[in-house]
Amino acid sequence: MKYLNKLIVVVFAALMVTACDNTELDLQDNPAAVTPERASVNDLYNNIQLTFSNVFFNVAGRSTAPGTHARMYHMGSFNYIAASSPTTFNGLWFNTYSGLFPDIEALEVIAAEKGFDIHSGTAKIMKAYALMALVDVLNDVPMSQAGQGTDVISPGADSGADVYRAAVDLLDAAISQLSGTSAPAPAFDNFYGGDAAKWVTLANTLKLRAAVTTRLIDPSGATAAVSSLTDIIDDPSEDFQFNYGSQRNNPNSRSSMYNNHYEQGDGDYLSNYYMWLLAGEKLDADENEIRDPRIRYYFYRKEKNTADQDLTTYSCHFSIAPTQDAAPDHWDAVDSRIPYCIATSDGYSGRDHGNGEGTPPDGPIRTSYGLYPGGGSFDDETFEDTRNAGTTGGLGQGIDPIMLSSFVNFMKAEVAIANGDAATGRTELEAGLRAAFAKVESFESLVSSTMSDIRIVRENEFTVKELYGLNEERTNEYIDFVLGQYDAAANDTERMDVAMKEYFIALWGNGLEAYNMYRRTGMPLNMQPTLEPSSGEFATSFFLPDVHVNRNANATQKEITDRVFWDDGSANVY
Repeated sequence: MKYLNKLIVVVFAALMVTACDNTELDLQDNPAAVTPERASVNDLYNNIQLTFSNVFFNVAGRSTAPGTHARMYHMGSFNYIAASSPTTFNGLWFNTYSGLFPDIEALEVIAAEKGFDIHSGTAKIMKAYALMALVDVLNDVPMSQAGQGTDVISPGADSGADVYRAAVDLLDAAISQLSGTSAPAPAFDNFYGGDAAKWVTLANTLKLRAAVTTRLIDPSGATAAVSSLTDIIDDPSEDFQFNYGSQRNNPNSRSSMYNNHYEQGDGDYLSNYYMWLLAGEKLDADENEIRDPRIRYYFYRKEKNTADQDLTTYSCHFSIAPTQDAAPDHWDAVDSRIPYCIATSDGYSGRDHGNGEGTPPDGPIRTSYGLYPGGGSFDDETFEDTRNAGTTGGLGQGIDPIMLSSFVNFMKAEVAIANGDAATGRTELEAGLRAAFAKVESFESLVSSTMSDIRIVRENEFTVKELYGLNEERTNEYIDFVLGQYDAAANDTERMDVAMKEYFIALWGNGLEAYNMYRRTGMPLNMQPTLEPSSGEFATSFFLPDVHVNRNANATQKEITDRVFWDDGSANVY
């Protein structure tokens, strides 16, 4: 009975049976019914992959609550209590409990009968990630009693710790199932092309992620995971990413970042603080700004001068024009250099953390998502409007960066520094930076004509790549500067701040890992405070979805100040 309930949920097209006069009411077997024998395992697997990508978007994509609270994206509310609501994660709840989990359970039945171990094992890994993500944003959620159909109408919640343990058990089961299998691969695997060995590598990496995420309450577990888990993602060819296409319609296969800024609408506001981290937060010994060369890949400027626009285009809150003198006084206790109203005067224009002002006519100057990771435009200083019905840049052929090799290096650096091992922390920091730079540079293939375009500078010809793109010299200059900061740090706190700031920058496109890292470390230490001094307490987790609370007799709403089980409250978050 439980399986039939789930099978009904996962049917891709409803099969309608028209009643007729000679209907045999005592017919025992409906010839039109969907059964395991008639179901297409590959169609089911395709839907699992698509639903999994929606789960990732719900917790880590652009403008989601974790990413906005971590300042990766703009939070458009003056206080934390209004920045999310009980409806915020309704999509996550629906995608996981009504979509992903029932689909996986239905697939498991078919796979067991037909020996499709790769389908089954990889689905277990996706389920394990989804379970951990649910806990990371909500803490206690239903698991053991969930999905029972009419047998359990109101499932109780399992503790976040138990859900994490179950997720790790699923990863172990997947590793056992996938190791050495000769089963046929899925017809389409958007992540690894049916390579079971790479899925095993991912499963081990997610075990490492679980250990690092919970290191505040189990530091020895994190240390042991770093030393014992060797088959982990350490090369870009093993990166766990959802790959988008460039098709605009029927269906739209492009990245959500591209859809947001490259059609007709103005799109999201980007975070001034986050852009500033790349544009000018670092200073050399002579107080000169050190600009991260990845900035032209991350963001595309539509206007060269953002400091001298028509005053009607600004919504600075404390002033009409974007003058740094108007920055709120309470920012000084963190960093008096944090930019106010705009990120820079030379084109990087977004919004400050917690600016809930109305929307002015600022679409023509609002900075857009760039080439990485959403497949937008490379900033070649053409300063053109990106709202061109999806005809520019990489056409949206981007990725969702779920777990990359650079992330693994930074997680290992975090554990090493937490253990007082500065040397290993430095090694992993450098490796993470180099992997991150290489990943970003690889996106140039999407805009090869732009990168090879010729520009004349002082009567000399240069390609866009030569003028503005990543190369060995620019990469080494930046990395050497960061390593110099690390070497000059007076203690492990300062070293951790250097490393986690770079992790934060490398995470662009993954708000969940940024939010988790911030709650673990409280870093970067100069996080932009909210615009208003009284913005309420930081959301250390989020409201349970109202589709759950309102319909489940055993569910009660929680507070946004409730911490998830692995958060011991030691980090200073605001």
